[in-house]
Amino acid sequence: MTVLVVGSVNADLTVRTPRIPAPGETVLGGDAVTSPGGKGANQAVAAARAGAAVALTGAVGQDAFRDVALRGLHAAGVNLNGLHTLDAPTGLALITVSAQGENAITVASGANAHVTAAHLPGDLSGVTHLLLQQELPPEVTLDAARQARAAGAEVLLNAAPTRPLPAELLSCVTHLIVNEHELAALRPEGGTLERQAASVQARGPQAVTVTLGAQGSLTVTAQGTHRLTAHPVQATDTTGAGDTFCGVLAARLAAGDPLTAALRAAGIAAALSCTRPGAQDAMPDWAEVQAILTST
Repeated sequence: MTVLVVGSVNADLTVRTPRIPAPGETVLGGDAVTSPGGKGANQAVAAARAGAAVALTGAVGQDAFRDVALRGLHAAGVNLNGLHTLDAPTGLALITVSAQGENAITVASGANAHVTAAHLPGDLSGVTHLLLQQELPPEVTLDAARQARAAGAEVLLNAAPTRPLPAELLSCVTHLIVNEHELAALRPEGGTLERQAASVQARGPQAVTVTLGAQGSLTVTAQGTHRLTAHPVQATDTTGAGDTFCGVLAARLAAGDPLTAALRAAGIAAALSCTRPGAQDAMPDWAEVQAILTST
């Protein structure tokens, strides 16, 4: 059972500052740190650390940031047969992290913007779950979802960053993961958060999960609603928390865990990732998550 991630691969350049700069403001920060990133690569690493067999389709350039971008994927044992080297710079994310652990991120897409449907794998045999985000060109994300749906694989879409979400793509999605801002961009009906998620779920996905940071998560399915509280931690850097949640959720669903158990594991892993600096470097392995699941 394989999780296929079709998504972005970046190098992250992170600076810690007392606060996130306001428009036009210069804030002095600490030393810059380079580390692997990109929502696709992050989620692939998180899924692999949670015990899944993971393959990634994406692209990098031939520049100095390439090795930085691939370091975490190699260490986690992600299958990179679907990785393409293109005549474009490796994607780069410029990240500012405040003393409170909040972040502001600017992404230079580089090679990610040059991925086309021709770069997608032609054979999805053995793939049980496809994990997508929205950092690649929209037509690539849609085509990957179409292929996975036709092959009988479950499609998980993390609708981040916010982009228009075509009805056809939503109809291909098994499980949609959004935060509150991304949910609002889908223009759901008004009312409670649960009602908004339910209105999006009615458009096609079997499940819609809204991640709520320190408030946990809310998941709506046709069978009911699941509310999970967040695992309590002292957050120092939230950069990779959402990607950790998505990757671990995909991994545990691929392992056959019931939805509520997979959501709980994803929430614990995301919380643990907030206690360390960075994205991939902060992601817990499965033993850490399992220890908390067992103790609680």
